[in-house]
Amino acid sequence: MPGPGGGHGVNEQALYDLAPVLELMALGLLLALGPLAWVWLRKRESGPVSRLQALSVLTLFLTFDLVLFGAFTRLTDSGLGCPDWPGCYGSASPWGAKNQIASAQAAMPTGPVTHGKAWIEMIHRYLATTVGVLIIAMTLLAWRLTRTQKREARILNPWWPTLALVWVCLQGAFGALTVTMRLFPAIVTMHLLGGTVLLALLAVPASGLGLAQRGQPPTRIPPGLRRLLWLGLGLLLVQAALGGWVSTNYAVLACSSFPTCQGNWWPAMDFAQAFEIWRPLGLLQNGSHISFEGLTAIHYLHRLGAYVVVPMLLVLCWQLRAVPELARQRRWLGSLLLAQVLTGLSNVVLDWPLAAAVLHTGGAAALVAVIVWSLAISRSQAKSADAVIARGKEVYE
Repeated sequence: MPGPGGGHGVNEQALYDLAPVLELMALGLLLALGPLAWVWLRKRESGPVSRLQALSVLTLFLTFDLVLFGAFTRLTDSGLGCPDWPGCYGSASPWGAKNQIASAQAAMPTGPVTHGKAWIEMIHRYLATTVGVLIIAMTLLAWRLTRTQKREARILNPWWPTLALVWVCLQGAFGALTVTMRLFPAIVTMHLLGGTVLLALLAVPASGLGLAQRGQPPTRIPPGLRRLLWLGLGLLLVQAALGGWVSTNYAVLACSSFPTCQGNWWPAMDFAQAFEIWRPLGLLQNGSHISFEGLTAIHYLHRLGAYVVVPMLLVLCWQLRAVPELARQRRWLGSLLLAQVLTGLSNVVLDWPLAAAVLHTGGAAALVAVIVWSLAISRSQAKSADAVIARGKEVYE
């Protein structure tokens, strides 16, 4: 497990160096021109709704890629590949910082700063900047579309992409704190969870605009099923937070067997340490190192959460069988749930392979997006007027 401090070349570098910020903004805009041009060329003969829908889906897809690459950055210990923010040793790319990186790598070849880790970290920042530019474009297009439509005829509430824009700015702030607070577990966990929430926020306009494109009204589902969807979403977010807490504390290998842990159904655990949230990586608030029992408790909490979430989502999949219009969402939900179970088990019994760990993070985010998709294209079933009248006659008679 990496130590809470940095290595050679880390502490000497200022935590914030805004010198390259204009270059990074220009690079983000340049990279975003590719997706924007693709949408424009593909939908050049279509109306503004079609273009906005294509941009929403593409931004959603690239945000999912960003979540996956963020997990890859964290799991390869590249989060401090550049020890300052927003650039790399005050440069817009590792090319401009090759001397400083070489010096740090020579002093500590397996430390937090290497050429490979610097590139991974900066590519993650480039992707995040690109997604931010695309969300700005989405927001501007949504408000422009709103001005041309009557209030009662609006197909998209422009405040959804606006909220996503605000949220991506918060994500940028958490990304900065991840570096400047030296992988503080609570900050890194919030950054991870924030990426999942951003994906959910973007899924709403993408889903709603898709319905509008097809000319379909929202699917009416029983109120109980809609409540079950909301419950599933809430439990998934809690479980994602617990999973992030496991990953950012490097507690995955505290249990290397399943279904038991360390040969016991209830191993030695220190839940007081597990719930000590605001502390540096690897340390407790009093400065001592977190114990193995504390790491075991962090791991086991996530496992206990899975025992609740997996059966609940299986029930949700079963209940969705009654709504043929949501068959596609049900298939995605079932497939992703199976993949989550398999990658989660692989992390434990196969010594935390990188591919399984990245896919496990991405799978959690995708599950959240699928449930939000289901909620966005459905509404609670209202009682029909005929049913109400018939019920009234029965009561009267």
